[in-house]
Amino acid sequence: MARVLSTAFLVGMLAATAAAFALTEGAKLELAPIYGTQVAKVFSPGITNGTIDFRLRKAERVSVWMTRNGKRVATVVPPRNYPRGWVHVVFTGVSASGLTLPDGNYVPVVHLARSHRTITLPNTIVLDTKPPVVTVRHRIYTHISPGVAGHGVFVVAYSVNEPARGILYADGKQVELTYKEPLHGVLRWNGKVNGRLVGAGNHVLEIAAQDVAGNRSKPIPFAVVAVRYVELGRTRILARPGAKFSVLVLTDAPSVTYLFHGRRVHARHGTLTLRAPKTPGVYRLYVEAAGHAAKALVVVA
Repeated sequence: MARVLSTAFLVGMLAATAAAFALTEGAKLELAPIYGTQVAKVFSPGITNGTIDFRLRKAERVSVWMTRNGKRVATVVPPRNYPRGWVHVVFTGVSASGLTLPDGNYVPVVHLARSHRTITLPNTIVLDTKPPVVTVRHRIYTHISPGVAGHGVFVVAYSVNEPARGILYADGKQVELTYKEPLHGVLRWNGKVNGRLVGAGNHVLEIAAQDVAGNRSKPIPFAVVAVRYVELGRTRILARPGAKFSVLVLTDAPSVTYLFHGRRVHARHGTLTLRAPKTPGVYRLYVEAAGHAAKALVVVA
């Protein structure tokens, strides 16, 4: 009889163990009530959005709030019924009193009323309202000659205090925005604004930066770049009939072409020496370089 009781006890223990194991394994296999979580990493209120997206496995009454250092600081969504599927909410970075919350790290918390579950998402949202600080060498005075190899592009190196995209302005117009966000980068200007070459003369360049949150710093003027195509030292020249005269040609192109009194001649850049016609009168001198031209009047008397 004792042996029978012992055997029955062992069988009961084994059955209880098996049942407990089945319950444990079932709990392990239970799917999370929310999944597919997508949370913004960093944002700036009014510029970019602090998006919080996730999917519900079944219809729920959902509320979402934000915590900072473990303390609840803002309600994102008050209790609201949602069907199964995607839930899209936005953390605006504003408290219940209407004030912008301080910069820092915030963690979203999702409460499911029907399931009686509160889930802290493993995603931190950084609220950042401060624009980046960009550093560049100031007071640059130089010139470029668009279309001339080795002289056609202005290049400047810069640094930022956080990952940010470099921005370059020419005459108040944005001419470059870097694709990446390095701490040290290079900006270039080819003499164009809105896809068109600017006129000859001085042009003011400014620099700024835009961080990951979308904050953009105020443009800082730092350079004056003279755009030079081809210029003549004189635009009105007096010469005696049949006498030689000279004119200085300013260009970075290695050679020029001039047209004067029916002759078209190729020459090196620098000072041109020509001979005036023997017949008195007013003649035009055209000098071309790198696709641009300048002209002067030659008065022979």
